[in-house]
Amino acid sequence: MRLSNELFAERLGIGVRTVAGWHQKPTLTPKSEMQQLLDTAYEQASAAVRARFAELVGEQPSEPAEPAFDSATTDQARAAAEQRLSADPHLGDALEWLDEHAGWEPGTSRRKVAARLATVDAQALRDRGVLRGKVSQRQVTQALTDYYGTNLAGHGLYSARYGESGQAATCILTRPEWLDLGTHLRTEADRLKLGQGATDAPTRLDGPATDAAVRRLAETLELGTRLVNMPLYRLRALDIERPNLGGTLGVAPFVHYALTMDLLEGELLDALASGAPTTPGQLPLRDQYLPDLAAVTALDDRLCAGGALALCAIARPSGWHGPADYVLLVQQRSGNVLNANRQLAVIPKGFHQPVTDLRADTPVGATLLREMEEELFGRDDIDNTIGDQRSADPMHPSRLSEPMQWLMTRPFGQRLWLECTGFGLNLVSGNYEFASLIVIQDEEFWDLYGGQIEANWESSNLRRYSTLDPELLTELLDDVTWSNEGLFAILQGIRTLAEIGGQRVNLPSVEWELK
Repeated sequence: MRLSNELFAERLGIGVRTVAGWHQKPTLTPKSEMQQLLDTAYEQASAAVRARFAELVGEQPSEPAEPAFDSATTDQARAAAEQRLSADPHLGDALEWLDEHAGWEPGTSRRKVAARLATVDAQALRDRGVLRGKVSQRQVTQALTDYYGTNLAGHGLYSARYGESGQAATCILTRPEWLDLGTHLRTEADRLKLGQGATDAPTRLDGPATDAAVRRLAETLELGTRLVNMPLYRLRALDIERPNLGGTLGVAPFVHYALTMDLLEGELLDALASGAPTTPGQLPLRDQYLPDLAAVTALDDRLCAGGALALCAIARPSGWHGPADYVLLVQQRSGNVLNANRQLAVIPKGFHQPVTDLRADTPVGATLLREMEEELFGRDDIDNTIGDQRSADPMHPSRLSEPMQWLMTRPFGQRLWLECTGFGLNLVSGNYEFASLIVIQDEEFWDLYGGQIEANWESSNLRRYSTLDPELLTELLDDVTWSNEGLFAILQGIRTLAEIGGQRVNLPSVEWELK
């Protein structure tokens, strides 16, 4: 572009010192927020500018991609999708649920989805995914803060100061007594219970809600997204008295969540990506399902699904990396998941749901152990998106992975420690979030099994950080691609680990506040 540092900085809307730093350190990789700005500048540049840039970096100049169109391939894909519409039992469950809750005659939703499928443009959906991925966590938080305000007595939106000058804001609605819980999971303090009746939440779809549900199913077929109708625990009532974690759960089918509350995030991201207003009255699905903070906290009057997610810290002996520390694991979510796709999150992260025993699976610790097996230790047999669950007890000691068996051969708390560090309600989709900390305390585990830890298909990549590297961790917390629940969990996890980690940690300080 042949611009000075000052003019280029002005064009991007950033500081001149940042641009000057790129000149001084040409091998430096900009943060993701800056990469998005540079991508936009490149896309808006003329062909001549792109050609000069390609020459400088030794590449061929890129040409605008022509959409590939093969009618035979498209017809085959459409036929396969329609075959799945007829044969997939999980989609059948979704169609049946939609007919019932929209007040339609049986078979109506199937016809509507088939008709919508004929108009779906797969490339347009992929382009939409790219645009959604460019909306930052800060934009989402600001939009939801403006939509809901903070006028609910005793509650506030979780925010924190960290390191020397870092600040984070989230759209996690919480209370002071819901934070720093110190709840030892898999003990008597982990006491969520199944309520009597365990029924689904009442829901009636009409207008924009039915159209959005039909569109979700058509897009699921077109993109081949995994949709498995397993039961979810819905939160009906909460009873937290530090350190005890109590409450009442019900059960709801996953398709209820997928066709209602899960659509709120996409609606918001599309509006933000296009510059459309996000005030009350402009987001039809949010206006219907989650119109105000009173609706957010009226748990038994709506579907409040959610789950547990944990910062995982694994003790590591001294070695080439330096003194003994903990390894912290962070994932970037895959674009193939329905929840928090393409965003940074802690790992493991999963819906709170029963596997085979509705009552025995209610503790939060049960979900975290299962997610460790699935997301870190390679247990495909408990991934309900891959196959049906036929085992009477998937977490029976004889079925555990070798790493988990090793952890569980000692009394709970000696090698493996699980603690709930906070609870909140996520304004993005109304989900409940149990932020937690997993600590593997015996450093022998890393020598034995560190090489076997591998994220499953739900992650696009897995990163590790040392608890003795406060500078890099501060940069991680600065990243704008965090999901709200992920940022909540890592901040609370770091805060707790700083207190119990001893000489293995040198972490950024974290002080929360509610706004």
